[in-house]
Amino acid sequence: MNDKNLSNISRTNWKALEKMKDEDIDYSDIPPLTDEFFDSATLRISAPIAQRLVQIEPDILKWFQTQGGEYRALINSVLSS
Repeated sequence: MNDKNLSNISRTNWKALEKMKDEDIDYSDIPPLTDEFFDSATLRISAPIAQRLVQIEPDILKWFQTQGGEYRALINSVLSS
């Protein structure tokens, strides 16, 4: 992206767009998403987001948080050992 692109002002009428309801939008040119589509679809998650996808139970998270210091570093240390 260059400086010329950054100086462009959006001509989108944001107030009108915010007032639109789903029924006001024409979806006729969008094909329906079938089960076959989802059977072959691939979920792609960026690396920074994927790093935050580990689910830790609330009581375990609270325990790590009570150990003092940076609890995320402690969790990483435990998981990497």
